[in-house]
Amino acid sequence: MFLEALQNPDDSAAETNASCRQLQFLELADVRIDPPKHLSQWYALRLPSPPTTTPALDPPTPRNKVFLLGVNFPESKVITIALQSFYALGPQSCSRILAKFSVHPLARIGDFAQRTITQMTAELSNMTIENDARRKMREDIKRLRDMGSYRGRRHAMGLPVRGQGTKSQIVTASKLNKVERAR
Repeated sequence: MFLEALQNPDDSAAETNASCRQLQFLELADVRIDPPKHLSQWYALRLPSPPTTTPALDPPTPRNKVFLLGVNFPESKVITIALQSFYALGPQSCSRILAKFSVHPLARIGDFAQRTITQMTAELSNMTIENDARRKMREDIKRLRDMGSYRGRRHAMGLPVRGQGTKSQIVTASKLNKVERAR
């Protein structure tokens, strides 16, 4: 009916408007589109679709990683955060390492030459971090328990070690001072 109204201009304008409304109603009734919830989705509705390519012709680009002391870090990772992710490396020791190599704390790990990464790995391998630090802490606690000191007994009972009160709450100490007990 709408196409006929366009082909026959002598029909009344009221019929044309009515047929347009019917066509719009049919289009809306057939396809239900939920409104986008985020602003970026509105923009995506207005953009034309990108050309499709076959996977054989367009291989995915590999994500570049930097290998530092046995751990792969993405190139976009900040060097301070990457170093502090190692156990027993805190802000002070991390800033000391960065100062030794004259590196800005907010530099990205992908910005360094391979030579600098190798030197940092050598420096980190000389430090007591990760499993070595965990083992040393376990040995120190075991030594305190074997001596029978107050701190060793508190560790053995899973209670606060450094003088905190136990009248109302010892949740953190109970979590941190878990010791394997002989059954």
